Amino acid sequence: MRITRVEQEAPDDVSGRVASEFDNGEIRNLSSSKIVAEMKAGWNLGNSLDAEGPSETHWGNPVTTRALINEIRNRGFNTIRVPVTWRFQQGPGPDYKVNEAWLNRVEEVVNYVRANEMYVIVNVHHDDTWIVPTNDNADSVKDRLSKLWTQIANKFKNYSDYVIFETLNEPRHENTPQEWTGGTAEGRDVVNQYHKVCLDAIRATGGNNSTRQIMISTYAASTLPQAINDLVIPNNDSNTIISLHSYFPFPFTLGGTDTTWGSDSDKQQLDAEMDKIKTKFIDNGHPVVLGEWSSGNQNNLSDRIAHATYYAEAAASRGMASVWWDNGNSGVSNDGLAIFNRQNLTWPFGEIADIVVRAYE
Repeated sequence: MRITRVEQEAPDDVSGRVASEFDNGEIRNLSSSKIVAEMKAGWNLGNSLDAEGPSETHWGNPVTTRALINEIRNRGFNTIRVPVTWRFQQGPGPDYKVNEAWLNRVEEVVNYVRANEMYVIVNVHHDDTWIVPTNDNADSVKDRLSKLWTQIANKFKNYSDYVIFETLNEPRHENTPQEWTGGTAEGRDVVNQYHKVCLDAIRATGGNNSTRQIMISTYAASTLPQAINDLVIPNNDSNTIISLHSYFPFPFTLGGTDTTWGSDSDKQQLDAEMDKIKTKFIDNGHPVVLGEWSSGNQNNLSDRIAHATYYAEAAASRGMASVWWDNGNSGVSNDGLAIFNRQNLTWPFGEIADIVVRAYE
C-alpha cells in the first residue's frame, strides 16, 4: 500500500533553516506508552550516518535525500530511526567537541523526517570502540558520553516530542566471550551507569529535553534473561522507553543457517519471545520499541513474508513499536536486509514493507 503524503519533488535543501519550519517544538505531555503507540511501524536508515568512516557514504549507501525519506513515509511507515556514529567527527578531550558540520547534517536528516510528520530516533551507534563497559574505563567513558550527549541534546533542544533520543545502541564489551550472551555482571552494571550519565546530560540541558522521551537499551540490546533482568531505568525516569533488538530466531533472520520459517513450533517460539518481553517490561509499565529486527534475503521470499507477518502482528498486538533494520543491501545473503533500494528509490521487497505497516493499522 502507498500513502501519498509528500510530493516527491519537495526540495532537499533544509540545511540552515530553523527547526520550526519542520517541527513546531511542542511537547504534548503524552506518556511514554502513548508515544510508542503512535510510533507504530518504523524503518532504520542503517549503514549511512552510522558508517564507520568519515562520511555517510563510507559503506556504499548514497547520500540521504529528502526524496528518500519521502518514499519511506509514502509507503506508510510512521517512524525513522537515524543511527549515528560520532567518533570520526568528535575532537579530543577534554572538550570532545563534535564537528559542527556533522551536527548540522544530522539535523538536516532529522528535518527531512519531521517534514513528513514522522517520529525520528537519534542515537549513538557504532561508537563501541571507546564505550567500553568496564570499571577501568568507566570514568573516562562517562566524561566523554556526558559531553557528547550535551552537544546532541542542545542541538535538538527546541524540537518537539516527535524527536526521541536513544542513549546507546547495543552497549557491550566487544570481542569478549560474553559480547552477545548477556554480558558479565560488571558489564551490565557499567552499562547502567552509562545510560544514567547520558540521561542526566540530556535532562540538564533543560527546555524540551527536560521531559523528552529517551530510549534505554539492555546490555547489547539483548532480550536474554540476564540482560533484561539487570537493566536499571536511570532515576526511575518516567519518560523512558525500553529499546530492544530481537532478531528472532537468529538462524533464520541473521545467521544464514535456516531459510525456512512458519511451522507451528516456529510461531510458538516467537510468541514466547514476545511474551517474555511483554511480561518483563510492558506489564510493568515500561513501553518497548523493538529498534531493530529484519530477515536476510536467502531467496526465500515466501518464508520472509510469513515471518514478517507473524512478527509484526505479534509486536503490534502486544503494544510494541517495531523498526525494520534496513542496511541498504537487498542482495542474496544473510546480510541482505534491505527492503528499499536507496539508489533508485524503489521497493524490491515492498510486500514486506506493506505487511509491517498493515500490522499496525
